[in-house]
Amino acid sequence: MNAAPLPVARAASLLLGFLLLLLFCLDHGVLAKELKFVTLVFRHGDRSPIETFPNDPIKESSWPQGFGQLTQLGIQQHYELGEYIRKRYSKFLNESYNHQQIYIRSTDVDRTLMSAMANLAALFPPEGTSIWNPNLLWQPIPVHTVSLPEDRLLYLPFRNCPRFQELESETLKSEEFQKRLHPYKDFIETLPKLSGFHSQDLFGIWSKIYDPLYCESVHNFTLPTWATEDTITKLRELSELSLLSLYGIHKQKEKSRLQGGVLVNEILNDVKSVTQASSDRKLVMYSAHDTTLSGLQMALEVYNGKLPPYASCHFMELYLDKGQYFMEMFYRNETQHEPHPLTLPGCTHSCPLEKFAELVAPVLPQDWSAECRITSDHQELKNKSLFVSFGPGTFMFLLKKQKSNFPGRFDT
Repeated sequence: MNAAPLPVARAASLLLGFLLLLLFCLDHGVLAKELKFVTLVFRHGDRSPIETFPNDPIKESSWPQGFGQLTQLGIQQHYELGEYIRKRYSKFLNESYNHQQIYIRSTDVDRTLMSAMANLAALFPPEGTSIWNPNLLWQPIPVHTVSLPEDRLLYLPFRNCPRFQELESETLKSEEFQKRLHPYKDFIETLPKLSGFHSQDLFGIWSKIYDPLYCESVHNFTLPTWATEDTITKLRELSELSLLSLYGIHKQKEKSRLQGGVLVNEILNDVKSVTQASSDRKLVMYSAHDTTLSGLQMALEVYNGKLPPYASCHFMELYLDKGQYFMEMFYRNETQHEPHPLTLPGCTHSCPLEKFAELVAPVLPQDWSAECRITSDHQELKNKSLFVSFGPGTFMFLLKKQKSNFPGRFDT
């Protein structure tokens, strides 16, 4: 049989070369979608109650470390989350800790600091030259924090903001809130006699009645006879309404500018540094509270209306695909399933970064201190838009940094 004509053989050789080049490019991430940066915001693990109701027979002395402290179960929850993060980003993160690539910040609260440390123990166990004690596969990794009165980022809700307090008052008087509260009014009136807590403040009912009962049930304490399944359900629903009313129901976007939008802004500033190649950072982790997580998700309009569980985690991932940056979000609120994809309203799940920035611009404060003031022109301040400009290789947010102090409050 005659050999194939030279042009056919040459074409076959060129095709084979092209296929090999394509495989090489895909293998090296040239054409494939490439993860560039990750931000994680998570709630601490299981804890003892912060406080409890006057009639509670379970006192602070019943808890090994007292009120508000991380439990052994909470340590296990965050160690498991750290293992999951290690698995999820095994091809993205170095096997060993690198201080230039990783940054961890926590609120200045025992349970969030300890949660971050438990998480990191699983995320970065020492290997090779990082092993300093062969009998202890653990290494110290810094967790950064600031004092609660100075926390300008994570200790939500920020309380030294008169305009936000005004919005809270307006919310409680709003027709929508009263409509949602109405079915529970008779139930609320029974609580003082049962619990000894004489207030109809929803946040107080959440923190001083529902939360301690929930903690006690998790740790197999005997609950009061009045704490029936129906009662616990109503208390949980009232707690969810309390959290929803804190950031939403009434003027949600303006509330978000004063609360969760501050964290959204910080995340976008980190993203900007990555896209401009001015940072080697790959992962930022924030260890905080349910009020932090829900405030962030309300600002992004992806909140599901439920109290964020212990060790729940909001993922924000930056990808580069064919020369364009995209943001993707996920929420891990259970260990039995992979994180749930979240979609920013007005965009697709894999949202072009330019579009993402455009959509969240209305909740990013330009001057937090000024917008917090109760003035006749606060509406004008609120309506100022965030200027975002894009050009070849650039991604610039023209945004003023917040300089106000944010004092603490009851925290969860």
